[in-house]
Amino acid sequence: MGVVYLFANIAKKLQFRIEAIRAAYPDCIAYRQVGDREKRVRIEFEFKSSNFKIHGHDPQECDCIVCWHHDCPTIPHHIEVIELKRFFGVPFKVWIQAAVRNQWEALDTYSRMKWALSTRVTYGDLVLMYRCYPQCSVTDLFIVSDSRLQPGKPGWKPSGEANFGRIQRLCRLDSPVFLSDMRNHKVLQTAPFIRSSMQGRGGLLVSEYWPYLYAMLHPERNPKHRRTLARFAPEKLSQ
Repeated sequence: MGVVYLFANIAKKLQFRIEAIRAAYPDCIAYRQVGDREKRVRIEFEFKSSNFKIHGHDPQECDCIVCWHHDCPTIPHHIEVIELKRFFGVPFKVWIQAAVRNQWEALDTYSRMKWALSTRVTYGDLVLMYRCYPQCSVTDLFIVSDSRLQPGKPGWKPSGEANFGRIQRLCRLDSPVFLSDMRNHKVLQTAPFIRSSMQGRGGLLVSEYWPYLYAMLHPERNPKHRRTLARFAPEKLSQ
């Protein structure tokens, strides 16, 4: 019901005219302005897009999924997914992504790339890129520029599978944050991502520790990136 309510608030903005909301599948019949005509659109409401498959819906009977969180990279291509989070100012999350040594060349070469991400990422999330041994430090900040994930095989483990989204570099830190510094921090030393030595498939969610990590990245240590860091000040997580 929350998804239905929020969609009703932005339907006009997205050029939808709702004809009916019903108990039968699909949940909603609407018309959308396309050029000089209206196109009939069959809409299903879900809290998470992955629920569409869990509920066993026939994809041929649906044109659009409206959800709060889009976490399913294998939704058929002909179905549009509208993720409501993008329209309601949801605070960013903070992730640590581990990069093994054979991935460093890509980090040094490209500012935009596809990266294996958690299905919980949202557009605008902050990614702290951690270079593994022997560097053992957070060296780069990225932003999730498109959280629509696509399945693929990771280069570091050809036999495995991962979900890839697009990230864009914000900055390369002048003063990296080393694992040894975090291990010596009175709060961070007990954090799960420190105890696991930064190991975790699809990234490590570290939002609750962001105030302490932000202090270690402090603009005084990275003065050239003061403005970039200010965009992600810890107090903005609670807005």
